[in-house]
Amino acid sequence: MENFKNVELVAKANVYFDGNVTSRSFITSSNERKTLGVMLKGDYVFSTNEAEIMEILAGSAKVKIANETSFKEYKEGDSFNVPANSSFIINVETICDYCCSFLK
Repeated sequence: MENFKNVELVAKANVYFDGNVTSRSFITSSNERKTLGVMLKGDYVFSTNEAEIMEILAGSAKVKIANETSFKEYKEGDSFNVPANSSFIINVETICDYCCSFLK
């Protein structure tokens, strides 16, 4: 398990899809913007402005990134990249703990 030290934490939660997806945003000591969150079982569509890396910390999900033809399964320890100005569909099969890193 990765620990983040000396971070600037945004106290207000990010809440999506009627509370089925929640996260907290923070800035690392090296000025990286990240979120840590939880997704409950369900299907969700997210749009991106910035490129991002989604790391699955626990649970599993199937993901289809825009312009791809099929879903790919990700589980604990896996990650996937989402291009800037794009979107992805995520089918959460079990409660999914995640870390999202925004790329510059």
